[in-house]
Amino acid sequence: MKIGMALSGGGARGIAHLGVIQALQEEGIKIDVISGTSAGAIAGAFIAQGYKPKEVYDIIASTGILKSVRPAWSFSGLLTLDGFKEVLIKHIPHQSFEGLQIPLIVAATDLLKGAVCYFSEGNLITPVVASSCIPALFNPVAYQNSIYIDGGIVDNLPVRPLVGNCDFVIAVHTNPIGKKIDIKNMREVTERSLLLAINMNSGISKSLSNLVIEPPELANYTTLDISKAKEIFDIGYQYIKQNQQILQPIFQA
Repeated sequence: MKIGMALSGGGARGIAHLGVIQALQEEGIKIDVISGTSAGAIAGAFIAQGYKPKEVYDIIASTGILKSVRPAWSFSGLLTLDGFKEVLIKHIPHQSFEGLQIPLIVAATDLLKGAVCYFSEGNLITPVVASSCIPALFNPVAYQNSIYIDGGIVDNLPVRPLVGNCDFVIAVHTNPIGKKIDIKNMREVTERSLLLAINMNSGISKSLSNLVIEPPELANYTTLDISKAKEIFDIGYQYIKQNQQILQPIFQA
């Protein structure tokens, strides 16, 4: 049976992907194809390269995504991900989709066409960086005669490229909506608004999946909570360990 896994965007919450994958591997579940958006594209690229989840965690925790960003010196974004691009090149030196051990699909938003674009061949690094470019925060990425930004704007849970190509699709969504919000806190209001939009475009993806994994405790963390990486990793891991019954459809398929 060919198993595909879609990994959502979610900023720091995306570290939960690594905990989930660690637990799935311990249960003997092998992933044959990975698709990812933003944080999911980052995690997916490292896993597809052959790194173990805990190795990826160590790379992210030691580097710190926020430590790798640089001033953009432009009006299109406040920061550039050039520093993170260097991190990817260091750990995935062949820089190509074809060099990965597991097939990978990366979703990015084509700003000119206003549509999602799925990358799965050729240069790997640029699509992963493009998929992670949060609008207004990071500079858009120019690539292949177009301009790209965060894939989550259009497809935050890229299940569709897996449908029809896999026998079983697992979707890992790291953006549950919490019930608490400080309406006087502009950052919280802005982030919640973005989460609501993201969840709207993830609804269809969830319905197309055979199994949706969405640890509810992630609602207590924000996109920029990289300092809480260990807690977030453990939430993903423990969610699978404490809810192993949800894995039964995989073994029965």
